[in-house]
Amino acid sequence: QVQLVESGGGLVQAGGSLRLSCTASRGTFSRYTMAWFRQAPGKEREFVASIRSDGSTYYADSVKGRFAISRDNAKNTVTLQIDSLKPEDTAVYYCAASYAVGYFDPQTQRAYDSWGQGTQVTVSS
Repeated sequence: QVQLVESGGGLVQAGGSLRLSCTASRGTFSRYTMAWFRQAPGKEREFVASIRSDGSTYYADSVKGRFAISRDNAKNTVTLQIDSLKPEDTAVYYCAASYAVGYFDPQTQRAYDSWGQGTQVTVSS
């Protein structure tokens, strides 16, 4: 099973930017659909963004225009660039990998086979 390790979280003021990274070990990274989810205090984990093996991306409406997901298959890394941060972006951000072949709804958490431990993003107002 692929292991995922996130990094890049931290404390930032509203309007600032962060760059989250997730590195995968084992497996054939280039074939996976990779995604970011987040869980705010007292809330359920929610989908943020995904990128398929062909490079196509999908975003939650709440982050469109501010978040950008990308991947570097040579480095087994997926990155989430977060701009114009808002206090409501405060959450633990999780990286996830799906081994599924073919189309599936990238927002579906049960479609993902491996999860990272999460990285905390805190946005102060």
